[in-house]
Amino acid sequence: MRQSITFLRLRPAEDVNELWASTRRREGTTVVEVAGLSEQARDSALDGGLAPVAVGDGSVEPMAWVVGPDEVSDLLRAGVAGWRITIVDNGPRRVVLAAAARSGAAFLRTRRSRVAEAAAVADLPGMDLRVSVFVDTPEEAVRAVDHGARDLLLRGWDTEGVGRLRDTLSRYRLIERGALPPEVTIDAARGELPAELFTAYLSQIDGSGTIRPRYDWAPGMDVDAPIPANRLSAQWSDRAWQDHGFELNLGALDADIAGILRRSLDGDRPSHDEIERLFRSRGEEVDAVAAVADALRLRANGDVVTYVVNRNINYTNQCTFKCGFCAFSKGPRSLNLRGEPYLMSIPQVVERAVEAWNRGATEVCLQGGIHPGFTGDFYVTVVEAIKQHVPEMHIHGFTPLEVWQGAETLGVSVRAYLERLRDAGLGTLPGTAAEILDDAVRLHLCADKIRTAQWAEVMITAHELGLRSTATIMFGHIDSPASWANHFGVLRSIQERTGGITEIVPLPFVHMGAPIYLQGHARPGPTWDEVLLMHSVARVAFDGLIDNIQASWVKLGPAAGGRLLRAGCNDLGGTLMDETISRSAGAAHGTSLRAADMEELAYSIGRTPARRNTGYEILEMSPTARGQF
Repeated sequence: MRQSITFLRLRPAEDVNELWASTRRREGTTVVEVAGLSEQARDSALDGGLAPVAVGDGSVEPMAWVVGPDEVSDLLRAGVAGWRITIVDNGPRRVVLAAAARSGAAFLRTRRSRVAEAAAVADLPGMDLRVSVFVDTPEEAVRAVDHGARDLLLRGWDTEGVGRLRDTLSRYRLIERGALPPEVTIDAARGELPAELFTAYLSQIDGSGTIRPRYDWAPGMDVDAPIPANRLSAQWSDRAWQDHGFELNLGALDADIAGILRRSLDGDRPSHDEIERLFRSRGEEVDAVAAVADALRLRANGDVVTYVVNRNINYTNQCTFKCGFCAFSKGPRSLNLRGEPYLMSIPQVVERAVEAWNRGATEVCLQGGIHPGFTGDFYVTVVEAIKQHVPEMHIHGFTPLEVWQGAETLGVSVRAYLERLRDAGLGTLPGTAAEILDDAVRLHLCADKIRTAQWAEVMITAHELGLRSTATIMFGHIDSPASWANHFGVLRSIQERTGGITEIVPLPFVHMGAPIYLQGHARPGPTWDEVLLMHSVARVAFDGLIDNIQASWVKLGPAAGGRLLRAGCNDLGGTLMDETISRSAGAAHGTSLRAADMEELAYSIGRTPARRNTGYEILEMSPTARGQF
């Protein structure tokens, strides 16, 4: 694997106001360094979108410090984590070395003329330190790196200059960092940083702790995804990257990721650690993963793009749980969020199911909040009522959380309750309520919800009883490549045991109305490259286990969903008719999509659309759209 070189786009300043900070942020700066940082300067930096860093002592706590070696001991006595410290190389070697070794500082900042001497300190056994230096041109950067610099400070560089730096240092893996090093975990940052600084940190980073690309798009927004015309990765925004097409050449990649992708093409699924490595892909690696995923898609599915004509029925938005990501659920008297509390009667649910059948739907998807008045009898009664009026309708319903709660309220086993639902007419289970199947993440994301083992218990039991299911992953909030790999590991274990999962459905986090984001505790959704990787890595990770990878047009919009058909996806999901959960979170995309529109997406890239049922049996190949849902 190529050695990583980090870079930071920063501005030193004597003082800061919000207008200055927001202007610098639009120019690409992420950090402002201020000597004697004041409360006013820190607040102005935060309001303008910059991370405040203190040079020397200040009157308020910054996100990070840049200090001389003689000032380090004061920070250590205050309990400051070493990854928040940059030491300035301005003393005798023994003094600098002692300060760096005792503090565990992340960076040693030096002059260009002293890079080699500083690198000799950083390279000592027991040190985990990057030599950091200001550079003004790509040529200066090459000389600094050749002498041992591993962190480049860019003052006033524009986007095109950064692109030239990337191309000049192409033998290295160039990574943009913020005030903190990329290795810092979200749990460490949550425990160390004051609330307002933690929020600012989350606003700047992606799931790997590196700086997010500078575009306004996020899942759910009514703007075009920032996808270049001739490639899929939007890692960089300079003209050379945006205009350059991509052709797969595994020989040009790092040996580790090239080996993973070659073995995948040979039919060998990646290991847990290799899945995490794929999720940490950047730039051309992202394009390569997408290309390999699409080759596997072609092998498994041919050129058919499937969809299902269905209707989502979200029967209540009242819920006893308090999931941080959910803007849909309401307390019984909540009037201050998006929409008022409601609860459909069973006749109203049946009416919607009958209407859907009359409009050509073959499936109704039943999901809702866990209403405080519900017992397991409610879910059974809903299924029986729908089947009484539309016996041929497939009922895709009830998350593992709803199943668990239903069994618990009745005092019966999960197996006995699932048998009752199956006998009443339930066809399949949606794989939602999964979010991230990593309990360290669930502790902060949905603390009162069922844990991974409980979710798996419901799914495994359902599969053993002949009830197949989908599987989802909701990503882009407080998660990481490590937790994504853990989630995929859980799903692979279940599928290897039961074979009951029909499809993987990645669900990008829509942040705009989510409580956890509004409280300042989550990132603003995944980046486009993270969206791309989630779908592509799913294809690679589940090759030979699960044949269907779905693109969520509800979260991304039809155009972006269509681009994922070139990255391993073969399915566009359902027409939905009146989906409301994503809209509650602030998504601008429609609550339904016509079959004709789905077919047009497939035709536009030379694929053949096919209408399917819930179990992926093809009902009609290349149907003639009649304007129906």
